[in-house]
Amino acid sequence: MKKLLNIFSALIIGGLVASCEDVLEAPTQSSFDETIVFSNHTLAEQAVFGIYTTFGETNAHRSRYSAYYGLNTDIEWSNSSGNPNSGASPSESQELYGYITPPSSNPMNTISGGFPNNSWAMIYKGIEKANVAIQGLRNHGNVESDAKMASLFGEAITMRAVLYHDLLRAWGDLPARFEPVTTNTIYLQKSDRDEIYKRLLSDLEEAANLVPWPNESAQTQTVERVNKAFVKGLYARLALWASGYSQRPVELNSGNGQSTIRLSQDPELSKAVLYPKALAALEDIIESGTVRLEPNFVDVWKYNMQDGVAAGRESMFEIPYSNSRGRWMYTWAIPHRTTDKYTLNTNGGSGGPVPYLFFDYDEEDRRRDVSCVPFQWRNGAQTLDRGTNEISAPSVNTWYFGKYRYEWMARQASAGTDHGINPVYMRYADVLLMAAECANELGDLEKAKDYFEEVRSRAYPDNAGMVDAYMNSITSKELMFEAIVDERALEFVGEFLRKSDLIRWNKLGSKMAEAKDKMYQLSRLEGPYADLSGTIHYRLKEDGETLEIYGLNRGETDAPEGTDWVSESYISEGKLGPEKVEGLYWRNPDSYQYWPIFQVDLDASAGYLVNDYAY
Repeated sequence: MKKLLNIFSALIIGGLVASCEDVLEAPTQSSFDETIVFSNHTLAEQAVFGIYTTFGETNAHRSRYSAYYGLNTDIEWSNSSGNPNSGASPSESQELYGYITPPSSNPMNTISGGFPNNSWAMIYKGIEKANVAIQGLRNHGNVESDAKMASLFGEAITMRAVLYHDLLRAWGDLPARFEPVTTNTIYLQKSDRDEIYKRLLSDLEEAANLVPWPNESAQTQTVERVNKAFVKGLYARLALWASGYSQRPVELNSGNGQSTIRLSQDPELSKAVLYPKALAALEDIIESGTVRLEPNFVDVWKYNMQDGVAAGRESMFEIPYSNSRGRWMYTWAIPHRTTDKYTLNTNGGSGGPVPYLFFDYDEEDRRRDVSCVPFQWRNGAQTLDRGTNEISAPSVNTWYFGKYRYEWMARQASAGTDHGINPVYMRYADVLLMAAECANELGDLEKAKDYFEEVRSRAYPDNAGMVDAYMNSITSKELMFEAIVDERALEFVGEFLRKSDLIRWNKLGSKMAEAKDKMYQLSRLEGPYADLSGTIHYRLKEDGETLEIYGLNRGETDAPEGTDWVSESYISEGKLGPEKVEGLYWRNPDSYQYWPIFQVDLDASAGYLVNDYAY
């Protein structure tokens, strides 16, 4: 929270980190009992703010979860992926994204002060803060008759669901904690994820009746706090995931390593039950008119880079960081290899789109050049990527997420590793594509096409005929589903929704194998990539910092006019070979859809926790 997080300070309330410095005159700690805190709106609000601080924990979202969860997929990968067939050992980071994560993984198997402090532990710490706030507001907040306290109550419920959402997609089955910890509940076994999904869906139904729409109250004027549109969108996202496929242990809490990929066997979580509910929630958002697509795709990201947090635009909720917290740009932005007017540090570029994705966009798709970028910055100018030392020849094997750019920031990025840009957690394009998916599954192809077309049309503002022709080619439920699978790749690359989407569609393993095949085809300029030249031509424009590139579009096989172009080989088997391609995954992704519970967490569980997958 650009402003709210700047005023946070630590206030211990029964294990809950809240904040009040610069907001109120703090009484003695002994007077901060639950009755006083949660019967006073200002104090209760600070307690709810405390839930948000989870995201800034060093080993939670800030520099661990957000840096590793979601890699690698058929559209995103780490730029340091390496070859599992070379005989070399994987790096610590490759373990986390290469489907070979051991419980002893160093980046996650961490302790501070004798206690685990990794993502699992820190997210559960946030859930405990939420549980304390929810209990306190329910008991003392007069939420039945006080609309402002009811809204805080709904916000706390939603934030707990957000934290569980992130645990569920990374670990699957979990200990279910929906009350503050007591001496009797310090240690818990994992519960079946179905029970957690059902509780979260019920909670979000309640929260949707309590939290105002965007800009309906002072609380919902910023996307750094939850609003009714986001609550309903999160409900739909969880409903689609709960009713989808996933890897499940044959016998929960047995530790025998046997698992299968299947749908839930709980009738309450069937598509027949949840898809109509999800569609109703999504249509409530659409009909409310409280959020919208940005007319220009690039403006979503320029506004985000400029710290824009006003509600009512495309972004519906963002992970809130102060200007000096959050390493999103440090990890994912287009890299700057030297300091310049945009950043005082050299960072970015840890991951990017898989090399073929740029070529899978149509040339007229406005999302392509925003999402997939082949250049880095050096000495204040763009340069074709040559690695960190500017010695290597340029290669198609390294691309960057162009949605995240220091040069679009409204302020110069600091010399540290934290730059305060908020990751976008959900945006309206996701609402439209989820609505299309639900309507299609329920047999309403025309409604599905209407929602889908809104997203597609934004990508082709100058070619309505191309959009019409594409939409007319979708003549069945099966074709609509495949179109949604493809469109979500083009729309959300670099937003790390893909892994969970592929899991729930039961397409993770097949799409990952397809991705390797496509990279090998690209390296040989075969199949769908046969009309590429393999040679790239580039030069700086007159402004002295912007790179002009020729040779990446299909059919650009000739040499450009002019004498100041630099021409180099860009695509070949030598530039995109097994040493890179095979690093997309080191083991079958379908057998390792989730991270293991890490050893420090197992050790701290008094034997209650075990890993149920074959780690």
